Amino acid sequence: MAIALDAQLLEILACPSPDHAPLRPGTPDDPEADALTCTSCGRVFPVRDGIPVLLLEEATEPSESSASGA
Repeated sequence: MAIALDAQLLEILACPSPDHAPLRPGTPDDPEADALTCTSCGRVFPVRDGIPVLLLEEATEPSESSASGA
């Protein structure tokens, strides 16, 4: 299921890592996933009940997300 975030909100959301890169909807493997992916570090942040959880502790590292898909 694709996330339904307001386009203006998506424009101002940024990764909480030091780079503060923009986020894009979905994951690299599933663009319809309820998640946001950092365009710089590749961390995947969950979206729960329509609310992005932008905590580094909650993010999935790029190597973890590709390993779980195998």
